[in-house]
Amino acid sequence: MQDKMKNRKAVRHAAALQYSPETDAAPRVVATGKGIVAEKIIEKAIEADVPVYQNTSLAKTLSSLGIGDQIPPEIYEVVAEILIFIGSVDKSYRDDL
Repeated sequence: MQDKMKNRKAVRHAAALQYSPETDAAPRVVATGKGIVAEKIIEKAIEADVPVYQNTSLAKTLSSLGIGDQIPPEIYEVVAEILIFIGSVDKSYRDDL
């Protein structure tokens, strides 16, 4: 059984968030997917020079939300930490806040 588990490739999840402090009370989900769709979301983000942050459990949680949904208060803290991280590595993002 363990050999089968080792050979199985984990299905990737991805979610994209958009946040504008002037208009949004909280970040909104603008894309979600798993498998090939997740790979395409990540690929498009990289092509557009959008920072990509990897957190499997958060991606799975966000993927359960609908497009346009605001993130729930339960994950504000972790998403805030990600936004701070992105702001520290992406000057153009930091300048927009």
